[in-house]
Amino acid sequence: MQDPKFIQEVLDASSLLISKEQLMKAFDTMALEATEVLKNKNPILLCVMNGGLMTMSELAMRLNFPLQMDYLHATRYDGETHGGRQVFWRKEPSIPMKDRVVVIVDDILDGGLTLKAIEDFCKKEQAKEIYTAVMLDKPSARDPGGVQKADFTGIAIEDHYVFGFGLDYKEYLRNISGIYAVA
Repeated sequence: MQDPKFIQEVLDASSLLISKEQLMKAFDTMALEATEVLKNKNPILLCVMNGGLMTMSELAMRLNFPLQMDYLHATRYDGETHGGRQVFWRKEPSIPMKDRVVVIVDDILDGGLTLKAIEDFCKKEQAKEIYTAVMLDKPSARDPGGVQKADFTGIAIEDHYVFGFGLDYKEYLRNISGIYAVA
């Protein structure tokens, strides 16, 4: 557990990169693109916890067609600010994916290793089609072994350590309504 005073100091010293209004516009665009592709496919939206919670909520509310929602918890960060190569699985989805269209919804595509591990899991579970949707894309951080491009992306960002709107700083600040860069 971090000292809340320290976390507040991090927040106070950070700078706003993307406002809530900019995020909402990006979600509108993502939803239009996703609707074109998914509206007749009866997809399962698969939220990657904890970071993908806000992205899942905003995107799902804009998709006005039949779908199911589930979640998983897989992480490379495990509460740290830098991820390793190993993915830690805490919870697998409960809806069977066999012969279904699956949309993996996460907060950010940086290295792409976590999304790749989740895609591989969905393939093993015999998903018919697999798509990815992310709020933020950080292309400069891509790992050659990771997912290289999401199917549906909100906003591309430079290489900053960011938090807010689901993204955390040491498991805090996910609740902040914009995207901030750590000073």
